[in-house]
Amino acid sequence: MKEEFLSPKQVADEYPILGTPSALAERRWRGEGPAYIKTGKGRAGRVFYRRSSIEEFLAECTVTPGRAA
Repeated sequence: MKEEFLSPKQVADEYPILGTPSALAERRWRGEGPAYIKTGKGRAGRVFYRRSSIEEFLAECTVTPGRAA
């Protein structure tokens, strides 16, 4: 299966739990959130997320009741 890449807007639309595109940008700036790809340096670079990275991040954030958080 071919890897799917999503823009921050697509991520926000498909995974509203992660917030808006600006919330995703804030997480990137803080060094938090899902792994991402940047196609260039500075503001000129476009940002994309692998769908698998989003799914992995959400799995890591999942808390099972009755276990240590």
